[in-house]
Amino acid sequence: MEKAKVYFTKDLTPEGVVKIFQKLGKKLEGNVAVKIHSGEAGNQNYLRPEFVKPIVDYLNGTIVECNTAYDGERDTTEKHLKLMNNHNWSKYFKVDIMDSEGDITLEIPNGKVIKKNYVGKNLNNYDSMLVLSHFKGHPMGGYGGALKQLSIGIASGKGKRYIHCAGKENASYEEMFHTDQIKFLEAMADAASSVVNHFKDNILYINVMCNMSVDCDCCNVAEDPCMEDIGILASTDPVAIDRACIDLVKNSDDKGRDHLLERINSRHGEHTIEAALELGIGTTDYELIAID
Repeated sequence: MEKAKVYFTKDLTPEGVVKIFQKLGKKLEGNVAVKIHSGEAGNQNYLRPEFVKPIVDYLNGTIVECNTAYDGERDTTEKHLKLMNNHNWSKYFKVDIMDSEGDITLEIPNGKVIKKNYVGKNLNNYDSMLVLSHFKGHPMGGYGGALKQLSIGIASGKGKRYIHCAGKENASYEEMFHTDQIKFLEAMADAASSVVNHFKDNILYINVMCNMSVDCDCCNVAEDPCMEDIGILASTDPVAIDRACIDLVKNSDDKGRDHLLERINSRHGEHTIEAALELGIGTTDYELIAID
């Protein structure tokens, strides 16, 4: 496999998102889904709709999300839609909670841990997708980037629990937090692969490295960011873009670097990348191409 191209800019502006997307030289055709993280109520770090508005408008896209598997303001469609309104997503965009009418199953014949993935039913309404991720830490996965958005992010509420419990059907709420860590990470990679294979070449990735807390945007009380902002990355490869983000953190001399890396390493976060590589949905051999 040839080196993946990962474009990078320090231009952390809404216009910078559009500019780096255009560098990919690919169009997203038809009905375009833009997968974002809506941000749990109370979270201070999530990407704001105003920041992503130019790229969503450029693509004439629909903002898509799925309900959560944990208690909060996004675990039912009714509450999630209210939050989407409170966070101004529905002020600017068409919004679709993709599992509002249930889920569908994507098969994973070569899955390492799970052989199927429950995703929002409305995924079938889209011809292409932009996975627009806020790169940061995560309490369970170690970090959140493109692979997490592909897996936990696009899974239905039922599917999220299924991934967290490494494929156990009808698992209890508590079991989500007591699964073998390596199996959980590999289940995430499996789920991510099913979405990549679903869209084939009609899916692209942008990771935004700002407001980098050790906590995810799913935390209603998250730690404040521990590192200075780094920039925006774009790629056609979800494995390469996540690998590049972690490498940028490792190569930084920022005083908060070690705190973020401790979160990633203590949860074995890079194993998700290793598992996705083995599943053949990308490469860790990449070329970082800086643009103005």
